[in-house]
Order: sequence, then C-alpha cells, then structure tokens
Amino acid sequence: MLSKFLYNLFLLLYSCGIRVAAIANPKAKKWLNGRKDIFASINSRLKTQDSKLIWMHCASLGEFEQGRPLLEELKSANPQQKIVLTFFSPSGYEMMKDYKGADFVFYLPMDSQVNAGKFLDAVNPSLVLWVKYEYWFYYLTEIKQRNIPTVLVSGIFRKNQPFFKWYGAIWKKMLESFTHFFVQNEESQQLLSTLGFTKNITMNGDTRFDRVLEIAAHFTPVTGIEEFCGDSPVIVAGSTWEEDEIELLHFVNVNKQVKFIIAPHEIDKTNLKDVKDEFPDSIFYSELNNLQRTMDNGQPNVLIIDNIGMLSRLYKYATVTFVGGGYGADGVHNVLEAAVYGKPVVFGPVYEKFYEAIGLVNSGGAVSIDGGPVKLETVLNGLLNDETERTRRGEAAAQFVKGNAGASKKIMKFIQEKRLLTS
Repeated sequence: MLSKFLYNLFLLLYSCGIRVAAIANPKAKKWLNGRKDIFASINSRLKTQDSKLIWMHCASLGEFEQGRPLLEELKSANPQQKIVLTFFSPSGYEMMKDYKGADFVFYLPMDSQVNAGKFLDAVNPSLVLWVKYEYWFYYLTEIKQRNIPTVLVSGIFRKNQPFFKWYGAIWKKMLESFTHFFVQNEESQQLLSTLGFTKNITMNGDTRFDRVLEIAAHFTPVTGIEEFCGDSPVIVAGSTWEEDEIELLHFVNVNKQVKFIIAPHEIDKTNLKDVKDEFPDSIFYSELNNLQRTMDNGQPNVLIIDNIGMLSRLYKYATVTFVGGGYGADGVHNVLEAAVYGKPVVFGPVYEKFYEAIGLVNSGGAVSIDGGPVKLETVLNGLLNDETERTRRGEAAAQFVKGNAGASKKIMKFIQEKRLLTS
C-alpha cells in the first residue's frame, strides 16, 4: 500500500530529523530526552494499577486546553477514575507534567506497531479521548483491534488534508478507529460524510470556549501588571511572531502614552533578545521588580513577557487586544483567550483556517487587518480613542464566546449515556 509506505517513510525521516535537530535545538532535545527509557517509566508508574484507565492524548499545549474541560468534568463525576494524559510535543508535556488533574502524564512514544502494543498493554484504557487532530496509524489501529471506545474531541477537518486525497487510504483507515466524532463545524461533518462516516458524527463546537470561560471565571491577578499599566491605555499583544512585531513597531514607538504588554510565542533567549532590540524602551517581566530603579530615566512603556503560562490572564488588563500569528503563514493563534474578557480583538489577515476567528470577525468582536502598519495604526487609534466603538466590539466578543459554550458537557453526556466507561 503506497500510503502506508509513505507514512512509514515519514516516521523514519521524522525520527532521524529530530535527532539531528536536537544537536542545536533545545525543543528537539527535550523531545528526544523525554522519550529515553520511556517504557521503563510508564511500566514502573502503572504497574500497581489494577483497574482500567481513561487515556487522553493531546498533540501539544493548545490541544490540551481544548481537552481540559472534558477531562476535568470526567474527573469530577468519577473521582476514583484514573487518567493518563499524553503529549507528543515538549511544549505540552513540559508545561503540564505536574498537572494535578491527571494521575499520570507521559510523552507519547513514537508511533510504531511495537510501541503501540507496548503502550496499550501498559495503560489498558477503558476509554480513549483524542483531542482535535494528530493521527497516529499504529496507535489508532491497535486501539481498534482491542475494541476500545475512542472519541475525537473538537475535531476539525479541511479538504486539503490527506484523508480526502487519492493517496489517503491509510489516513482513512485511521478514522475507522473512532467510535464517535465530535467536530467543530459543518464543513468537518460534511467532509467526513464523503468518506462514509454519517451516523457517528456530532457537530458540537469547540471545547476551548468552555476552557476560556473557566479561566476568566477563576481569574487571579498577575503580580506587578496593574502597577506597570497605571492609568494608561493598554494594548496586550499575545503570541507574537517577528511578522506581528514588525507591524506593531512604529505604533509602539510613537505612542509612549500607551502601555504595551508583548508576549512572544517563542521565549528562547535568542528570540527574547531580538524582541528587546526591536523595542528598546522595554523591560522584561522577570525584571519588573527592578522597575523602580529605572524610573529616574523614565518608565518603559513596553513589558515583554519572558515566561509561559500567564497570557490568558494578561488579556484582562487590555484596553485593546492584539493576537499574533495572523501575519504569518500558519495563521492567527488563540483569539478566544482575548475575547472572553470582553475586549476588542485585532489580528492580521491570515485566519481563514480558524472558524472561531471567522466567527469573531463576523460577530463584530474582532477586526482583521490586511493593509500593513498604517492600516493597523488607524484601527488601533480608532479603538483607543472611541469608547463607544470599543465597548460595542468588546461586548460582541464576550457574547460570541458565551454563545458557543457547552461542548464539553455534551461530550460528557454522550459518554455517560453510551456507558463508555463501563465497556
């Protein structure tokens, strides 16, 4: 089968590539080191388990945030139920390895027939929850052979994916492993129906709406931010890349009366230095305790966040929010974290793959800028100076999030009604 040959070739090239990259790339090195003696660790920690577990797999941190509301609903309803959480990416594992909502957190071993068998022997799950995407052939087919109920959470499908191509036989076979698909939108439902999946699909929306509402409801202040912002208008720019920062640069430099909080997507030392060089009138969050010492020379108007984990709370301090990624090829990042606080959301032109961003624009809660720094400055100035317009867009943003909540509870209800935990 050509598609299986290509898939195995991909696995081989990926494994070789990660080893080469690990020489110089810290993230690749974490990926590799995290999987050393992985089965010894898994078997050691699970050897005393005499009951079946729930296994949730997430590609990375973003997918975990989607699956988290459901995972916590399951734990709340079944406090004795043990949960295994796996990640493929270091950005998910390293952030959540001590997460208390799961009983065991592991890297997912690289996909292979042997690894899939060994992993499932060790975990022996009664239910598998696969969040959004990242499909691994040997794991999914082994799950199917063992007749383990498997639910796709917040799935999203596009016609350019391998499932819908002439060479996609192996990808279509992976889909046969799922007991039920909970998808985000109608397009995904229709695409799956072209492959014959019609009776086990529910269009359910995105569980991320539930997650951001939960974060907002349990908001805790971020130390030092109120003092930095003072009484100034504030723009929080989250998950920025170089392309986003270039668009913002002139506006930041000529608006010293505005406070800017910039949270770069990548926080390695090299990138942080580059961002600091771009915005010379700036200070790192880790230096904020020393801010008083800089006051004699004028207070900086740019705060650069040099850590991971607080962005979802920082948006609350904004007058206007800017979400990065929209000026790059991969597209805009999580717009819901900003919208949930009832603040206008601004981002670049690349957002067509993200239905939540499309919905936010259509609702009036967000503005997408396609026109360079001058157009961006015009929009930001308009929002900062027009309280009525700012309030209107902020209320639209908040209502959009609230109106799309509830996906996690619907999946939970399905699991209970189908008695998937007793299979």
